[in-house]
Amino acid sequence: MSRLVIALIWLLHWLPLTLQARIGSGFGLLLYGVVAPRRKVALTNLRLCFPELSEGERRALARRNFAYIGRSMLERGLAWWASPARLRRLVRIDGLERLNALRAEGRPVILLTPHFLGIDVAGTRLSMEGEFITVYSPQKDKVFDYWLKHGRSRFNDQVVLSRHEGVRATVKAMKSGRPFYYLPDLDYGRKESIFVPFFGVPAATITGLPRLARLAGAAVMPCVSRILPGGAGYVLELGAPWADYPSADVEADTVRMNTWLEGVVRSMPEQYYWVHRRFKTRPEGEARIY
Repeated sequence: MSRLVIALIWLLHWLPLTLQARIGSGFGLLLYGVVAPRRKVALTNLRLCFPELSEGERRALARRNFAYIGRSMLERGLAWWASPARLRRLVRIDGLERLNALRAEGRPVILLTPHFLGIDVAGTRLSMEGEFITVYSPQKDKVFDYWLKHGRSRFNDQVVLSRHEGVRATVKAMKSGRPFYYLPDLDYGRKESIFVPFFGVPAATITGLPRLARLAGAAVMPCVSRILPGGAGYVLELGAPWADYPSADVEADTVRMNTWLEGVVRSMPEQYYWVHRRFKTRPEGEARIY
């Protein structure tokens, strides 16, 4: 089955992005209708994070979210096979001069990259600009695992680390001059996590961002991917490095990360990865959410 899906994605990537976007959106709406467990997770997350919306508004937002999920799944072919010229045309990078300035100084950099649905294509486009570090979770399906890793490593000499390789390998790679494309906003369980608010809900959040920044002496630079409407392409926004980060307070630094993330999510809630069970790990004695 996975080989058939890969073949479909390969065929679709030849189409104009405007047509891919329509097909992907329709596919996502189909998923919304038939994949009940993930639909339930998304609606639960939206109920917790946007209590001010009515149930109808949250369902409409979830449908838009699934339309973007469908796009992100089918448009991965761009990350895997599109020519460099096409990727440069479809994905604009704003703020690249900020990253280049830090690299010229020899400063290690952590690119704080939340799980917005454009991260695969935008990440591949960014990898054309130099050598980076990325961490990924190995997939059970070996065919998908191969192509996901391929998309992250097809340009230049990228370092792709397994999530199990630890902090030492990451810091060593950062000190070699490679910026770290870091995605710390999922629920990774209790290990190395603390409970801090995310949309007002206690969320198990890893403290890796301030710890890595301190160990490597790295600047933290926001890195946000946006899918433009109607097949107009993608934008990758590299923001100004955070001042006074990390501080001496790991919890305050982790709260700062989540507070910043909330603001970005509110600017495009339909593009966040709401099908993840972000609140799965609960404080002791608290009831399960999902």
